[in-house]
Amino acid sequence: MKRSLIVFVFGCLYLASNGQQDPQFTQWMFDKISFNPAAAGLNDMHCISAFARDQWDGFDKDPKTFMLNYEGFQEDINLGIGFTLYGESLGQERNTVARVAGAYRIPVGNGDQFQAGVAFGLYNKKLGNDWIAIDPVTDDPVIPNNETADNSFDMSLGVVYQRQNEFYAGLSMTHLTGADLDQLSITMARHLYFMGGYNFPLTGDLTLRTNLLAKTDFNASIFDVNANVLYQDMLWAGLSFRPGDALAPMVGYQYSWEGVGGATGRDRIPQKVMVGYSYDVTTSEIKNYSDGSHELFVTYCFNIIANPLLNKHANPRFL
Repeated sequence: MKRSLIVFVFGCLYLASNGQQDPQFTQWMFDKISFNPAAAGLNDMHCISAFARDQWDGFDKDPKTFMLNYEGFQEDINLGIGFTLYGESLGQERNTVARVAGAYRIPVGNGDQFQAGVAFGLYNKKLGNDWIAIDPVTDDPVIPNNETADNSFDMSLGVVYQRQNEFYAGLSMTHLTGADLDQLSITMARHLYFMGGYNFPLTGDLTLRTNLLAKTDFNASIFDVNANVLYQDMLWAGLSFRPGDALAPMVGYQYSWEGVGGATGRDRIPQKVMVGYSYDVTTSEIKNYSDGSHELFVTYCFNIIANPLLNKHANPRFL
C-alpha cells in the first residue's frame, strides 16, 4: 500500500509538472498519428500498430498505457484516414480515448508533400474510490467516496510537411476544445506539439535517423531528442533523451516483402512488419523508486497496387 501511495503522489507531481493529459511514448516517431492527425497515411500504406508501455516498473499500480492505431491513404482522393484507441491507468485514474482522423494531401513538387488533418473523438476519464487518506480526516471532500467518471468531445488539428525518406516537420494541437469534465472538476489542457526529423545517409548500408519532439500545455514543456541508426533497411538501434526525465536506449527490426493477390489475383501487395523495444532509464528523483520503463510496439503495413488489365482485341479472322 505504501508503494501504491508513493506512485500516486509521484504520478500526480509528474502530471502536474509535465502536463501529461496525453499518453507518453518513447518510440513516438512510429506513432505520429496519435498526436498529429495530419500524419494519417503519411507513408502511403495501410498500417495497424499496437503499443504497450509499462512506466516506472516496480511500483504497485504503476502507469500503464495500451494503444491501437490504424492509418491508410486513399490515393484517388488524396486523403489519409486514421483511427486511434488507447487506454491508460495511473493508480485510481483511468483514461480511455477513441479518435478518427482525416488528412488531405497537397503534392508540392520534388517529391515533397503537405498534409493538413483533423481528428474527432471521445475522451473518458474515471476516478476510482479505493483511496486512503494520509491524515486523520476520514471524510475529506477532495477524496471521492464513489467511482466518478465523465466524458467529453475531443478534437485535434495538425499539419505535416515531408520529403519521403529524407525529412519531415509537423505542428499540431490536441484537446483543442479545452473541454470541462464537470463531474471531476477537471479542464482538459490544450497541448501544442512540434515534431521534426532528418535522415542522414552514412554508407550504402547505414542511415542515421534523427527525431525531435517538443510539446507543451503552456504551463510546462517536454523535449524528446532521438537518434537511431538503421542497418540495411532492417535493423535499428538508438537512444532517446528527455531532459529531467529519462535516457532510453531502443532497438528494432523491420522486414519488407511483396506478395500477389487482390481482387484480380494479379495485384502487387507490398508488405512490411516492424517490431521495436525501448527501456527508459529514469533520471528524475523517482529513479530511487522505479526500475525504469518498458515499451514495445508491433506494426504491420500493406498496400495494394493494381496491375493494369490486359486489353483483349477480337480478330474477325478467328471469329
